[in-house]
Amino acid sequence: MPTAKKAATKKAATKTAPKTKAAPSPTVGTLSEGDLAPDFTLEGDDGKQHSLSDHRGKTVVVYFYPRDSTPGCTIEAQDFARAHDQFRRRGAVVFGVSRDSIASHCRFRDAHGLNFTLLSDPDAKVIARWGAWGEKNMYGNKSMGIVRTTVIVGPDGRVRRVFPKVKVAGHVEAVLASV
Repeated sequence: MPTAKKAATKKAATKTAPKTKAAPSPTVGTLSEGDLAPDFTLEGDDGKQHSLSDHRGKTVVVYFYPRDSTPGCTIEAQDFARAHDQFRRRGAVVFGVSRDSIASHCRFRDAHGLNFTLLSDPDAKVIARWGAWGEKNMYGNKSMGIVRTTVIVGPDGRVRRVFPKVKVAGHVEAVLASV
């Protein structure tokens, strides 16, 4: 039965690996105000590579969120989209970062009319370096994952403000007031 074996192998090869709950990177950082923000290069939903260093001279808002198309993440993204013009008038660029694939980001963007760039960090290396990876407690179940976090980076590349363990309601307004 070589045909059945080939089919099973092909099916296994095309199956995507499940997301793990263990930390994807041994290097979990924390950022404080005044720190030089770690540079990164990640692929965006626009098909381009985006580096933090490409935006020197501008304020950059990087918000980390757990997953596309979940209720809290959708509300947060829609709030950032509604405030996009206000961020732009203040010279700020907004990036949303999660482990989701580019295809997922594109579906999320299109479904909700998002007008800023979503970046994919599938191995969560940037997420961990920026202090947005940690223990989460949902309904008494503890696991490791993305902790909703927003970091404002000033035009000089230094961390201006960190919002750890973000609650979605009113968050974008607080970020806008800090830009």
